[in-house]
Amino acid sequence: MHTILVTGAAGQIGSELTMALRERYGNDNVIAAAHITQPDDTVSRSGPCHFIDCARANTVAEIVGKYKVDTIYHLAAVLSAVAEEKPQLAWNVNMVGLYNVLEVARTYHCAVFVPSSIGAFGASTPQDNTPQDTIQRPTTMYGVTKVAGELLCDYYHNRFGIDTRGVRFPGLISYKTLPGGGTTDYAVEIYYEAIRHSKYTCYLKKGTYLDMMYMPDAIKAAIGIMEANPDGLKHRNAFNVTAMSVAPENIGDEIKKVIPEFILEFEIDPVRQAIADSWPNKMDDRAAREEWGWSPEYDLKSMTRDMIEKLSEKLGTK
Repeated sequence: MHTILVTGAAGQIGSELTMALRERYGNDNVIAAAHITQPDDTVSRSGPCHFIDCARANTVAEIVGKYKVDTIYHLAAVLSAVAEEKPQLAWNVNMVGLYNVLEVARTYHCAVFVPSSIGAFGASTPQDNTPQDTIQRPTTMYGVTKVAGELLCDYYHNRFGIDTRGVRFPGLISYKTLPGGGTTDYAVEIYYEAIRHSKYTCYLKKGTYLDMMYMPDAIKAAIGIMEANPDGLKHRNAFNVTAMSVAPENIGDEIKKVIPEFILEFEIDPVRQAIADSWPNKMDDRAAREEWGWSPEYDLKSMTRDMIEKLSEKLGTK
């Protein structure tokens, strides 16, 4: 039975991944770790929960040693839009934090999951059917840290034999936890505003296609790559994974099938639009499908109906 540490356990991915792992491996075997934000009651009351600062290696090592952790899901990170506002903070959290986690993993012989992102690509990357292995020249601090993180994880595997694995997540959509400052956050906000006000003003322009994924599929991918037989992995870190390529109006049209009065308007944020324009329209995830059997369960239609149903219950409008 694994003993697992989840950093960033209060975040959009971490809060749901922690509970999925506890259901799979037992509450006491999954330690939730957060730094600034307190995890919600579901996470904090169902199993061990600690505050740690990944930028200070001793705080990570203390928890890993105390619980005899053998697997770390390292999710603590500053996301794309916030990283452009605070690039020094993003470097410290995203790179120093990752280096410390990998060093602790080397000392204690832990496997490590590290998520990368579509943000690891740049304007010179092929935008349609973006290959698994391709040019990566991002122009954002977030993207720079993600590319460096991919390389660092590969280095620790090749140099020290650490079992590092990861995926490149697209934009993630969830009804449970609000996103934390990413460029694709509109794809969550649009559902909240559709239910509350039947109207949403999007900060990305029409025709801005980006890969998206419903959170249950993101959790499936994170657990799936860590449970995969390593003998089948030609790659190891930063597998492209995706479920759908959509523009804002595609989501809006699907919402209108459930909420006919919904109105979608546009007021472009040049910073986030520039970031989105540098990212792929659609990634090629054949390597993940072939090497460890990746396949999503939700498309835009099934995700939209589930989002509206679950959010309506959450917001008390149903």
